[in-house]
Amino acid sequence: MNLQFKYLISIVGPTAIGKTALSIKLAKHFNTEIVSADSRQFYNDMTIGTAVPSSTELAAAKHHFIHHKSIHDPYNVGAFEKEALQALKTIFKENATAIMVGGSGLYLDAVTTGLDHFPEMDPSIRESLNNELETKGIASLQNQLKTLDIQTYNTIAIDNPHRVIRALEICIGSGKPYSSFLNKGKVKRNFKTITVGLTADREVIYKRINQRVDIMIESGLLEEVKSLLPFQHLNALNTVGYKELFQHLNGAWSLDFAVSEIKKNSRRFAKRQLTWFKKNEETLWFDFETPLEDIILSIQQHVNRIEENC
Repeated sequence: MNLQFKYLISIVGPTAIGKTALSIKLAKHFNTEIVSADSRQFYNDMTIGTAVPSSTELAAAKHHFIHHKSIHDPYNVGAFEKEALQALKTIFKENATAIMVGGSGLYLDAVTTGLDHFPEMDPSIRESLNNELETKGIASLQNQLKTLDIQTYNTIAIDNPHRVIRALEICIGSGKPYSSFLNKGKVKRNFKTITVGLTADREVIYKRINQRVDIMIESGLLEEVKSLLPFQHLNALNTVGYKELFQHLNGAWSLDFAVSEIKKNSRRFAKRQLTWFKKNEETLWFDFETPLEDIILSIQQHVNRIEENC
C-alpha cells in the first residue's frame, strides 16, 4: 500500500457473524492493531454476555477499547470518537493500515464520518419523556417514535430507553424526524476508510445467534449477571443478555423464557444492524464463509482504485 495514504479497514455485520475472527486475521496480515467499536465490550464488568474476544484472540493482535471502562464510568459516543481518533493517530505513525471492528453503527460512524449535530432542546421535553417511561413503560415511547420517525424506529436499539428518548426529544422539540438530522455535513478524515461487511442468509444468522446464546449460558452468563444485579439500574447494563436475566433473577420470568427472550432480542438487534450497515453503499459485502484471501484481494483492488483516482 502507498505509504502516503492511511487506510482504516472497518469490519461490520450482524452480531455473531464472525467479525472478531476476521478482524484478527486482517490485523495479522497487515501487521497492525485493532480498534474495537463495540459499545458493549468497553465495560470490564461485562464479559460473557458481550462476547468479548478470548484471551487467545486478544493476544493475537493488539486491541484498543476492550474492557477499558467500568459500568460506573460515564462514557458516550462523543468521548469514544475523540479517543478512537487519537488511537488511530498513534497506530498510523507506525502502520499504513488499521483495523476497526464492531456492531455499534453509531460508534463506527463517529470515527469514519463524525457525529451528527442536533439543535438544543428544551430540557422539559426529556423530563416529560422520562416521566412517561416511568409511568407507562418503554412501549408507549416506542409507539410514539414509530409514528414520528419510522426510519429511526427501524434502525436504533429500540429496546434502549436512552436512545428512544433521545430520538423522541429531537422529533418533538424540532418538529422534524430525528433521522432528518443524520448524515449532514460529514467531516473529512485524514485517512481512507474501506468498509468490509460480513453477512449470511437470515436463517444462518439466526442459527448462529441462537448457538452463541446457548454457549454464553453454558459459560456462566447467569452467574455473571447475578454479580451485577445490584447495579441493574445502570444504563450500561440495559442491554440484551443482561436485562432479560435481571427479569429472571427478580422473579418475573423463568430461566427458559429469559433465554428465549435473549435469542429473540438478539435476532431483532441483528436485523437493525443490517438495516443500519446497508445504508453505506460503498461497503464491500462478503458471505461470512468467504476465504480470507478473497477478502484481502478485494481490499487491495479497492485500494488500487482509490490511489489511481488521487
